[in-house]
Amino acid sequence: MPNIESAKKRMRQDKKRNARNRWRKQRIRLQIRAFSEAVRTKDLKAAEEEYRKVCSILDKVSGTSTMHKNTAARKKSRLAAHLRALRAA
Repeated sequence: MPNIESAKKRMRQDKKRNARNRWRKQRIRLQIRAFSEAVRTKDLKAAEEEYRKVCSILDKVSGTSTMHKNTAARKKSRLAAHLRALRAA
């Protein structure tokens, strides 16, 4: 445990940031899971809706320090490929 006030404050801030980042990443994981479920059941309409939701969340999170913009873009690209494959089938 830190003894210096600034170190104590840093720990408090880190705890809050960590919780916020975990919450944001969990939202992404849950939404991707919903999208994957729609793709697995071959429900095109639901998959398109879930894809829009995932993209929205990824765009919001990539604007913060939680996730890099390129990471979000890569995830969106890979999900779009799944959606294209579903449309083609």
